[in-house]
Amino acid sequence: MPIRARNVVAVILIVVSYVLLVPGLTKPLITITASIEFMGARNELFSETRSILQTVDNLHASGNDFVAGLVLLFSVIVPVAKGLLLLVALAMKSASRRFAIFRFVRSISKWSMSDVFLVGVYVAYLAAKATDNLDATAEVGFYYFAAYCLVSLLALQFLVIERPSGERELAARGGGPAG
Repeated sequence: MPIRARNVVAVILIVVSYVLLVPGLTKPLITITASIEFMGARNELFSETRSILQTVDNLHASGNDFVAGLVLLFSVIVPVAKGLLLLVALAMKSASRRFAIFRFVRSISKWSMSDVFLVGVYVAYLAAKATDNLDATAEVGFYYFAAYCLVSLLALQFLVIERPSGERELAARGGGPAG
């Protein structure tokens, strides 16, 4: 089966998404600074800069393993698995296996909370900006991670994996999965 031009674009976008994901996970995401004004002078109480992976590590170290696990799962594991599975699906010869993997990736994409996580960080950024004693700065990791989210979604839009004709017949008769 010859590879379609759209799938070549999808593969390129998947690779680009990984190139963006790595610094998105490792570079600083946001800096939050708390300060107080005392006798006309502004004194910094604390300043915290963290990447996504540092946040997971900090949550784990502070005993928030459930939250750390959720951030790790939805911001690291699912995005990495999604791209790898799409590349595997494109390399497979079996149309039914290729489509099954594609369908699985589409279903986990709904659970990939990267975009929700990104919006949460942005809301925290805006909330801190709206407070006199707090300040927030979106760091380079935020922009890499945002770019990863957009490129990853674009890759999935370009990807074309057709349902095998036999599966369509089974689904129409009620004898197999529809999707």
